[in-house]
Amino acid sequence: DQHANGVTLGAVKLSSVDLSGSRLEHLSITHAALTGCNLANVQACSARIKCALIEGSRLTGFLLSEAALTDVTLRGCRAGLASFGFSRFVRVTFEDCLLAQTDFLDARLDAVRFLDCDLSRADFRGARLEGCEFRRSNLTGVQGAANLRGAAMEWPAIVEMAGTGLPHWVLRSSTTTEPDATATDDQVGQ
Repeated sequence: DQHANGVTLGAVKLSSVDLSGSRLEHLSITHAALTGCNLANVQACSARIKCALIEGSRLTGFLLSEAALTDVTLRGCRAGLASFGFSRFVRVTFEDCLLAQTDFLDARLDAVRFLDCDLSRADFRGARLEGCEFRRSNLTGVQGAANLRGAAMEWPAIVEMAGTGLPHWVLRSSTTTEPDATATDDQVGQ
């Protein structure tokens, strides 16, 4: 349970470090690998994370608001109930992560990939997505689903989302071999 402002971690490898419950305002992490760390309930407002791998770590309740993440991979992490409100993500990959009830309120996501993730009841209200992908991920009960407009998804996810009464929008699908693999407004919602 640490309280610090302006901590910088550069070119480091951390393994099994427990920072749970810490307040780390303006945290900066660059060129780092964090493996098996406990970051549950860490408050890291206005953090900057660049060129980092976070693997097999616990981020339950992690608060990362108004932060910037660039060229980051989170793999095999448990980040349910995390909050990424008003944060900016650029070339970030979430792979095999538990992100249930995580919020991305008013976040900006550019070239973000969600691969084999549980995003059930995640909140994307006000989020802006560009060039994002959702592959083999659970999107059950997602809030702000209309903000996923334009995200690449497999056809079964498009069909599942269409049954939620979403407004008319278009999603790209990469699992078909047809030249135009886009669901039209008439297909979505039927």
